[in-house]
Amino acid sequence: MRSEELHETLLPKRLALPIFASDPLSSVAYATQEILLVLTLGGLAYLHFTPWIAASVVALMTVVVLSYRQVVHAYPSGGGSYEVVSTNLGPTAGLVVAASLLVDYVMTVAVSVASGVDNIISAVPRLADHRVLMAIGFVAVLTAMNLRGVRESGRAFAAPTYLFITGVLVMVVTGLIRYALGDAPVAESATYGVSPDPSDANLTGLALLMLVLRAFSSGCTALTGVEAISNGVPAFRKPKSRNAAETLTAMGALAIVMFVGVTALALITKVHITDDACRLTGLTGDCASYTQRTVIAQIAAAVFGGEHSVGFYVIQAATALVLILAANTAFNGFPLLASILAQHRYLPHQLHNRGDRLAFSNGILALAVVAALLLWGFKANVTSLIHLYILGVFTAFTLSQLGMVRHWNSELRTERDPAPRRRHHTARVINALGSVVTGLVLVIVLATKFTEGAWLAVLAAIVLWVMMRGIRRHYDATSAELAVADPKGELTLPSRVLGIVLVSTLHKPTLRALAYARAFRPDRLEALTVSVDRDEAAALLRRWEEYGIDVPLKIIDSPYREVTRPVVEYVRSIRRESPRDIVAVFIPEYVVGHWWENLLHNQSALWLKNRLLFTPGVMVTSVPWQLTSSAHADRPAARAPGSFRRGEPQGPAPRAGTRHR
Repeated sequence: MRSEELHETLLPKRLALPIFASDPLSSVAYATQEILLVLTLGGLAYLHFTPWIAASVVALMTVVVLSYRQVVHAYPSGGGSYEVVSTNLGPTAGLVVAASLLVDYVMTVAVSVASGVDNIISAVPRLADHRVLMAIGFVAVLTAMNLRGVRESGRAFAAPTYLFITGVLVMVVTGLIRYALGDAPVAESATYGVSPDPSDANLTGLALLMLVLRAFSSGCTALTGVEAISNGVPAFRKPKSRNAAETLTAMGALAIVMFVGVTALALITKVHITDDACRLTGLTGDCASYTQRTVIAQIAAAVFGGEHSVGFYVIQAATALVLILAANTAFNGFPLLASILAQHRYLPHQLHNRGDRLAFSNGILALAVVAALLLWGFKANVTSLIHLYILGVFTAFTLSQLGMVRHWNSELRTERDPAPRRRHHTARVINALGSVVTGLVLVIVLATKFTEGAWLAVLAAIVLWVMMRGIRRHYDATSAELAVADPKGELTLPSRVLGIVLVSTLHKPTLRALAYARAFRPDRLEALTVSVDRDEAAALLRRWEEYGIDVPLKIIDSPYREVTRPVVEYVRSIRRESPRDIVAVFIPEYVVGHWWENLLHNQSALWLKNRLLFTPGVMVTSVPWQLTSSAHADRPAARAPGSFRRGEPQGPAPRAGTRHR
């Protein structure tokens, strides 16, 4: 796609919702489960805290959604939390948010895909042994689809997301109607008891409070991805801010309704789930080989009449799809944020480039590789990965809301109209409340999850923060070094240009290099060869004289059979004698058509170029000679990403009268 076609990729709200909100919507499938997993560490006695914890999560989500509505209106350029914090709290704090979000986006892909695989295994348990392979395969599919562009991925992902929303709402309504009519659905695990973990039995006081806080922090996974819409405002159709705010509101309302419904049904159906199946009492058979179904799978089976019902398979298929596709939130958020950071010189410039389909291809590929490595390292285990999750997103929540408070303070200092001042005051109260609440949650998450694995996410964010500062220092130093202070001085001509043609033997490529060097009309031209074998050097000199070549041939003796070092030392000696001269080195090279032929040719030329490029005042020119096999490179080949922009052959031109489809 041409750069001018970027406006055609802008999203209507119906496509923006599944693209940017699939993560918080899909977290409904595992947020309740994470609460129950923590509470059952103390047995069944503490499940009565579930409604209170769920209510706290709902209140928190409401505050966060309202807070981010202020962000999309105040900062519609797409920087989201990073831009808010950098502008109002300074670049150092902005980098903290950026590093936290980048880590959290990686975790979003890993956790979402692993959770989706869990739901597939709940429907087809015999696939359990292929968990990691399935997870990495899904990451590869998501990567390929996102490389096609934002709009295309949105169309592909819209149907599963809306199917999931519809399926969960139908399940919730059906389950609640059955409960109201006195026919409450019962989960398959309702008859099982749960023996407390020895370290969490008979908890009281502070220990009980810590258990509840751990369950609350796990339930806060329902908020991941809420900030993605504020990062993606530029991808919306106009009016961008209003459409983004409306999409954010719709996402928040749907997520709250679905989360409350699933949690209510989990309590009604008496779902009992633990981190270790061997703590289930009343279980027949070998507990070590027993695969527990996910909470949403057990609810679906209970509501729709068993594990072989159509409703059960629809919910499982939709849940698995939307959980895997929830990673798409990160596939849109990570590359966009990385592009902004690259534009600000905190990440490599390549991450700011758009690919063939106007997507940030390099950022998409980087995210995919890191997420796949994480899934492989943690064996695609949701329980292990979840402890690394949500720390980053609450860091971004807290600092962005604090930044918004300072933003409104700044606006109030200059605004004199009473109506806007009232709106600013209201917005400031919302953001201040959001900052306090999310700050408390951040402390809770850090305290309860740090020793369980969250320290890895903290360490990764710190390393990323240090790395980004280092990249910025490098780019700043490079810019300062390359800045032009005196244009006339930089355009001063060298005293002389000395041309050197490197010769290994006398053949057609050598003669072409000599002719090319002569065309440059250097002040002095000579040929240079390195004598590894004296007989060969003498034979070359005889042939040189027989051909009557009027370019002097200089032979450098190399008793240790080296080629690169003698040439480099000779060139540097010329530079030492005449520092104001320019040395132009011409190297004949073969152009081949097969990758394996490169292993057989050009190795000396490669090493020479690499060494000479580090010598000031030396210009290196490759003079190509196309071998017969190079003609194969013009044959039509399979399209690779970026091949059109790189000028690679795209196949034969269409015949007259044919049409492109």
